[in-house]
This record gives sequence, C-alpha cells and structure tokens, in this order.
Amino acid sequence: MSRGLFVSIPAGLMVEKVEYFPVFFMRIPHISDRTTATLYMLTGAFLFGAAAPLAKLLGTEMAPVTLSAFVYLGSGIVLTIYYAFARRFARRDQHQAPLERADIPYVAGSILTGAVIATIVLMVSLQHTPATTASLLLGFEAVATTLIAAGFFHEAVGRRVWVALFLITAACVLLAYDPEGAFGISLGALGVIAATFCWGLDTNLSRHFSGKDPVRYVSVKGLSAGMIMLVLAVLLGQPMPATPELALAAMGVGLMGFGGLMTICFLIALRSLGASRSAAFFSMNPFFGVIVSFMIFREMPGPFFYMALAAMIAGAWLLITETHSHPHRHERLVHDHRHRHDDPHHLEEAGHIHDPETPPVDRWDYHAHRHVHSEMVHDHAHVPDLHHRHEHGKRP
Repeated sequence: MSRGLFVSIPAGLMVEKVEYFPVFFMRIPHISDRTTATLYMLTGAFLFGAAAPLAKLLGTEMAPVTLSAFVYLGSGIVLTIYYAFARRFARRDQHQAPLERADIPYVAGSILTGAVIATIVLMVSLQHTPATTASLLLGFEAVATTLIAAGFFHEAVGRRVWVALFLITAACVLLAYDPEGAFGISLGALGVIAATFCWGLDTNLSRHFSGKDPVRYVSVKGLSAGMIMLVLAVLLGQPMPATPELALAAMGVGLMGFGGLMTICFLIALRSLGASRSAAFFSMNPFFGVIVSFMIFREMPGPFFYMALAAMIAGAWLLITETHSHPHRHERLVHDHRHRHDDPHHLEEAGHIHDPETPPVDRWDYHAHRHVHSEMVHDHAHVPDLHHRHEHGKRP
C-alpha cells in the first residue's frame, strides 16, 4: 500500500457503507456500497498510476532516497495539519474511530514493512537487476498479497478471485514487457520479489486497522517514514533537493499518489473489500500510468497495451460480479469504526446500543463509537469486510 518510487512505468447492499473522505463517492444514488468501495480503490490506483510518471520526471533531478523522503513527508505534513484542524473545528473524533493501543503493533509493522524495508530492499535490488526484469516482477505484488491473505490470515479467496488475479497480473506483465530490454534472474531479482511480499504484508497488516481514521494513520506513516528516509539519505550522502520548488513538487506528488490521498482511498476500500480483492483492483495502476505517460511524454502505447487492457477488463468484471453467500456465524465482537445504521450488523436487535454519551451522527448519518455485535447466524452475500473475516469450511 505504501509504495516506493522505483516502480517502472513502461512505454452487495449488505456490505457496510464506506466513509466519505475524500468525498468523491459520498452517497451516489443507486450504487451499492461494494461498488462504492471499488470506485475508491480504482481512484487510488489512478492516483498511484498518475503519480508514477511525475515521480519519474522528478527522479531525473533528485536522488532516489531523498525523493522518497520528501514524498512521504508531503503526505505526512499536509495531512497532520489537516487532521489537527478537522479535530479542532469539525469534531472529527466524533465521526472517525481513533487509532488505539491495540493498533500500534499493526501500524508499526505496516510502516516498517511497506515504507522502510520494502523501499530499502528495492533500492538495493534495482542496482543489480535489469529494468525489464524488475518491471515484470513488480507486477506480482497482488499475487503476494493474496497468498499472504489466504495462507496466513485465512481470507476467503475463491476460484473466481484467483482467475481475476491471474488476468490482471498477466496484464501487468504485458504492460511491463519490453522485448528489447535486458533480462536476468539474480539475487537482485529475488530482492524485488521480496519487496512485493513486504508490500503484501503491509496491505494485510493494514486490514486490521482499516476501520480507523485513515487520515490519522497516513499522517503518522508519512511523518515517520519520511524522517527515516531523510536520515537514510543523509547517511548515504545523497544531496538534498537543489531548489525549494523541487522539494515542494516531490511533496505534492506524495500527497497525491504515494501515501497521501491514494492510501486514504485504499484504506477506505480495504475495510469493505478485503486484502486480496483490494490488491487485485489496485494492481491495475500500471494501466493508468501508461495513459498519463502518454499525456506527459506523448509515448504511444504499444500493441501489448490493448491486450493488457482486455485482460484487465475481464479480471475487473470477474471481481465486480463475484457473489459469495452461505450461512455463517458471527461471534460476539466489540470494536470501533465509522458506520451507519442501515445494515443488519448495526441494528439494535444485533446488540448495537447507544447511550447518552454516544456521539451524534453527521449529515451523512455516520458516526464512530465503540459498539457491540451480538452473536448471530444468517445468510447473505458478502466479502471479507470488517464484519466477515470468518474462516470457511465450517458450517454454523
């Protein structure tokens, strides 16, 4: 989820409502909440894909670790200021669930694996890996995320999702393939694969606090990762930006597509789609990168682009039209997240009780507070969202 700057850009109604920051898809009539989450994820993929060519331009003027530092600091500084004002004047804490002590290990793990280790491993590995090989291997991040989600976190991943993942990954490979590029499998190539697994672990760790305030998390992650990268750049002797304009440009790219608004969209969708489906949708970002590259560099897409586009559309169709329904049991659960009261998990008969100290709902009927979900058994279409992370193969 928190991607480095080394990615090569070649020539259901029962699902919980998602939050509204950014307010792109607040309450679009006649669009289901699952579709809304998908739109958030595709928006995040677009922001990341659009930012990559811009980072490519900045990479000709700034050292890589220095660029990474200012990119992270851009999202961290701006969103910290926004969070402070929103908390003070807009009562943000009444409508967003705050990060808690139990979230600290997952937040720390996400920052360490996704922002620090992955960036350092990739930076070192790219020095010993042909660019074409690295571009191809980076397309397997969604596969790594899904393997971790299914193997370690027991997320439900059916045949339809695997087929969609294969199609989208194949599309990424087609977009990255350069028949004239140099290929080679080496220790550096294994390092690139290791970086994709770090990002996959980052996504799966982020799932545990995706219901909490995404702005607060992104501000913490941006500041901490930015400072770590800044110290690393100094230790490596990499120069600082030559002009203030370059520094501000790097921070702007970070705010948009490398940890800022992109990560917020990602987290909003992650809570409603699960890690594997989110990773599959997000991995479409190279397609958007090619389009933006054409707009910036006037590079016409090659013939592989159109084959990749067809594969991506097919994969997206499989994910969007997926249905998964079976009788399932919800154990008693106590947690805190942003929610409405128009689904079976947030009704009074499900144990959802308000007391006089409960924050009022906002104008979109959302609020956040610690609440109880009573044990229940029911059957409806669902995905691995905040309330459906149950194991499969067991009937209630």
